[in-house]
Amino acid sequence: MDTKALVGWVVVIGAINWGLVGLLNLNVVEMLLGAGSLLTKIVYILVGLAGAFMAYAMLGGKK
Repeated sequence: MDTKALVGWVVVIGAINWGLVGLLNLNVVEMLLGAGSLLTKIVYILVGLAGAFMAYAMLGGKK
């Protein structure tokens, strides 16, 4: 799997999690890793970085 595909999947998973938080008040990341845990924070950071990478790529920075 190439980098763009991996990053894309991280963004999709993050988006689905946020959708579940908004619709059902269900945070799967916190449910699996614990609210406020170090692993949860790492996942949120990785999703944020993946989103920033995708935005950069979509704006023509990396093709």
